[in-house]
Amino acid sequence: MNKAKRKTVIAGNWKMNKTPVEAAQLIYDINQRISNIETKGCEIVACVPFVDIDAAVKAADGTRIKIGAENCHWAKSGAFTGEISADMLKACGVEYVIIGHSERRQYFGETDLTVNQRLHAALEAGLTVILCVGELLEQREQGITEEIVSMQTKIALLNVTEEQMKNVVIAYEPVWAIGTGKTATSEQADEVCGIIRNILAKLYSKKTAEATSILYGGSMNAKNAKELLSMENVDGGLIGGASLKAEDFSIIIEAAQ
Repeated sequence: MNKAKRKTVIAGNWKMNKTPVEAAQLIYDINQRISNIETKGCEIVACVPFVDIDAAVKAADGTRIKIGAENCHWAKSGAFTGEISADMLKACGVEYVIIGHSERRQYFGETDLTVNQRLHAALEAGLTVILCVGELLEQREQGITEEIVSMQTKIALLNVTEEQMKNVVIAYEPVWAIGTGKTATSEQADEVCGIIRNILAKLYSKKTAEATSILYGGSMNAKNAKELLSMENVDGGLIGGASLKAEDFSIIIEAAQ
């Protein structure tokens, strides 16, 4: 499949880091560093904590950086203390939202079904979704990576139309490589991203599979980004720790070119 037909997406997942003042400074620093980098065809996204959204949106105004959120609820409103709806995010100027991150699944009880519900809410609000899927270490060692990733992808995309897929980006994040310092080899990353693309071809069409950006989200950093991004099925990265350092994040953006 032709990689040139897909947009590259370099998205930072800040997790629970940065105050609003710090967020604005980091956006400024990133923009300064990428000002001389050609980023045509590359979406640059900073997914920030909810309290940072207003500051980040203002700091990113007039730049090539788009602001995303790290999660959203499936309901438009209601008795869900501490939650944020997709409509609220949209009203704040958010364009992207991460759904189904492994930390949400591991620590906060996310299931494949609630991921599907949140994904629908985000799409209906007009947000672009970064859908996360990936296997645990024991699942990889058991040789069931393909089955796990297939199941997560199929359930998450249940009743999502081919037209709506234009606003879905998928991030493959091997859970065993998140925050551990371990990274899947470029061949492993490419293989699983290819599996996901084949699933999309079966669920929708070859055209949709070819058009959907699939990111690698397991400890991509300034040192390994170029090799990972050179792979046929890797269309970008969902970046954790390296997205909190303007220099490292800009190196990854440059590698994507």
